[in-house]
Amino acid sequence: MIQLAEAARRVPLNRARVLQAAVTLADEVGLESLSMRRLAQELGVVPMALYKHVANKEELLDGMVDTIVGEIDPPVPDAPWKTVVRLRVLSARRALLRHPWARPVIESRTNTTPAVLGYMDSFVGMFLAGGFSEDLTHHVMHALGSRMWGFTQEVFDDAAGNGAKDEPRITADAQAAMARRMAETYPNLFRIAVAAAHDDESVVGTGCDDQFEFEFALDLLLDGFERLHEQNWTSGGGKRA
Repeated sequence: MIQLAEAARRVPLNRARVLQAAVTLADEVGLESLSMRRLAQELGVVPMALYKHVANKEELLDGMVDTIVGEIDPPVPDAPWKTVVRLRVLSARRALLRHPWARPVIESRTNTTPAVLGYMDSFVGMFLAGGFSEDLTHHVMHALGSRMWGFTQEVFDDAAGNGAKDEPRITADAQAAMARRMAETYPNLFRIAVAAAHDDESVVGTGCDDQFEFEFALDLLLDGFERLHEQNWTSGGGKRA
């Protein structure tokens, strides 16, 4: 093992190696623990050696996003536009699920790199190749928003509650009491919570399948895009009063 580690350190340092190491380190220790010093230690170099390849932490994060973009499958050739778009979005989602730290990084980027622009350009190209007008494609991209990256801001977003698994399990009596209070105080929310609750979860818990909800909304959008495309919709004629 020592010989393997030493051999890895003798591999010439380049930008791609730095970025891949940063992605791997963030996967292992989380974004909050990623630093240029920690990354240099992992690569077996002095911190200053990294600055030949990335100017600062922000450029490192930009490059890490580019690395993840590179993991997204390319468009499937010779397939209907809806299939191509759906597969590409779900590939992006799988990439983000492999790297849980990536979503806030993507949301916080202010510098649009060539890799990001290239991904967006190819995304637009999938709709244009499907016969969509430039006008409709423009509005389609707005509607998709962050879904093209494999995530979205949901009304019931459980991302902040990922640590709930470590909390003590609520007793059945406590769950029932919480459900009664919710039914009295927030009757409409309670109705949809009951309708969506899983058999093994409380109606006051999350009870949502994130992947199902993501694909449900994605398919609704794609079906809507298809309908507008078939109707030769334009923003001039489609704007509501």
